[in-house]
Amino acid sequence: MSKVVLASNNAGKLKEFSAILAQANIAMVAQGELGVSEAEEPFCTFIENALLKARHASRITGLPALADDSGLCVAALNGAPGVYSARYAALNGGEKSDAANNRYLLQKLAGSPDKSACYIAVLVYLQSADDPMPIIAQGLWQGEIIATPKGNNGFGYDPHFYIPALGKTVAELDPAVKNSCSHRAQALKILLQALRNPAVAAHSN
Repeated sequence: MSKVVLASNNAGKLKEFSAILAQANIAMVAQGELGVSEAEEPFCTFIENALLKARHASRITGLPALADDSGLCVAALNGAPGVYSARYAALNGGEKSDAANNRYLLQKLAGSPDKSACYIAVLVYLQSADDPMPIIAQGLWQGEIIATPKGNNGFGYDPHFYIPALGKTVAELDPAVKNSCSHRAQALKILLQALRNPAVAAHSN
């Protein structure tokens, strides 16, 4: 199997990505295991941040790299919190925590009739730090924000992110269901399909 560095130290992501990408004969290893520090995320778009993180991990290790950047985009807030989802409250004078982020989100949405939102995940796969043909895959999960949290699974905004098609919040979903239809799962499926493309395989050699 070919070794690819994951530009993250998130154990959950490593497990999820490893399970999917093993189908493409890829073995994932977290960047921390290879002495790679966390990269900055200075950009206002998911794709730029993911590309920066992948290049950072690949340049230091000399290995192909996979990075993701993801977050919540709310229509009534012009796409906020977006790339700042994990720091939404902290950037506005609050603490850095899921609870604070959710409180601030609901405060910003108070009085708005439009509660539509989406989770977005962007994956970037590089053969090298200077790869001119990165593979980019995006997943989008449509839902809406509800005021009363429901469910004990998940994290972040999951208790407030309701999926009308499933009749549940993400935090109410069985993890196996979430991992089959989430924004990240969708992006991973697209990435896997791209990695199986003969033209991509030729580029990898």
